[in-house]
Amino acid sequence: MIHCPQHAIVITPPQLDAMENHKICEQIKNSQFTRIIVVAFLIIILQIPTLMLQGLVGERQSLRQEAITSITSKWGSQQTLIGPQLVVPYQKRDASGQLESAAAKWGVFLPDELQITGQLDGETRYRGIFEVPVYRTTLNIQGRFVRPDLTRWGVKSEDILWDQAELILQISDAHAIQTQTPLNWNNKPVAFAPGLGKFRGSEVGIHASLKGQITGESFDFAIPLELNGSEKLNFAPLGKVTQVELTSDWTNPSFQGFWLPTQREVTAQGFAAKWNIPSLGRNFAQQWNSDAPVSKETVRSSVFGVDLISPVDNYRMAERSIKYNFLFLLLTFAALWLFEVIVRLRVHPLQYLLVGVAMSIFYLLQLALSEHMGFQWAYLIASAAVVVMITTYSFAILKAKRRGGIIGGVQVALYSYLYIVLVNQDYALLMGSLGLFGFLAIVMYLTRKIDWFDSAGEKGST
Repeated sequence: MIHCPQHAIVITPPQLDAMENHKICEQIKNSQFTRIIVVAFLIIILQIPTLMLQGLVGERQSLRQEAITSITSKWGSQQTLIGPQLVVPYQKRDASGQLESAAAKWGVFLPDELQITGQLDGETRYRGIFEVPVYRTTLNIQGRFVRPDLTRWGVKSEDILWDQAELILQISDAHAIQTQTPLNWNNKPVAFAPGLGKFRGSEVGIHASLKGQITGESFDFAIPLELNGSEKLNFAPLGKVTQVELTSDWTNPSFQGFWLPTQREVTAQGFAAKWNIPSLGRNFAQQWNSDAPVSKETVRSSVFGVDLISPVDNYRMAERSIKYNFLFLLLTFAALWLFEVIVRLRVHPLQYLLVGVAMSIFYLLQLALSEHMGFQWAYLIASAAVVVMITTYSFAILKAKRRGGIIGGVQVALYSYLYIVLVNQDYALLMGSLGLFGFLAIVMYLTRKIDWFDSAGEKGST
């Protein structure tokens, strides 16, 4: 039993145990380590809406892709032109002079010269709120073949089936061809037929039979082509020297593929681009046969061309920005926690949670607004709304406008930083590393004199 005569208090052992338990509970409640654990737990909990937002972005992307498919299936999809190629069948004999097979083999020969000139007229089609860039292109494909030489494969001249030779032009979406202009072969018109003919019939495109046309040592050709497409237009460098010249009224091109243009000019009226590609840079030869064919993947890996992309992909930006949610929650909660440590304020976990939910809603606002007004305006409006909400709320929970203004300044800095990272992807890692280093340095400086063993928060900082 403990007596306190001055205050007429008598404390019995059970009462003493209760006071000690209460003191221990208060110490645990006020322990900064405990509060750090609670804040970390809240950040982890707030990753649930982050995952839901990522799923929402994927869902909206799927809806957009359905809209694209709906338009391009009727107008024309992404176009890749591979050709023209000269296909010459032949028969192969064994050492005894007997035919090796009843079925003819075939060789593929590429042009010595290939020049493509074209005009691409772009426009934007809509399906609901989704937009798809489409185009109509007028191409003139011309060049020259030399007479194929099959002797390297041990083929005798009498075994070459010249009358079954075909010229083929692979087009990834042949249904979007708008004209049926014939092939000009050595100044003679030759009609095209659908498909890639007898020997390459499993692929998509058009072909022309050259029966009776393989005479002489070289063959000039010209193929006028009007074609619809969407999003992309690519070519394969099949000539010993391939020259492509393309002009367009599209003002936001993205030049892609294995080669970039040797010359290009992009203005407010459109673009003009020229490619000059030697065959030495390719991974396939000027001719091959059915015994050792060049794969479709090898040829397609060498294509080049232009994408009619929008300047900013809203869904890609939303997906990238959501990845920074964990970091933003961590830095904002750390700022609130610093006020608790330095000025001895108490911020309830529910208040932390409400601030975190407001920050998560930013990504939802940005995604929803960007579908209607583009990324830049959506980002500005969403970030401004969230900054104002958190700043005014911080005035109340931190009990001073100056402190709330500091939290608001942190938010402005974070969203300004995120915007710079999103539009400058090449420097994202560098900027992120420097930003984290700087914030850690600030935390270490502000808490350098805090007695962390003062778990009950009685001494404060000096």
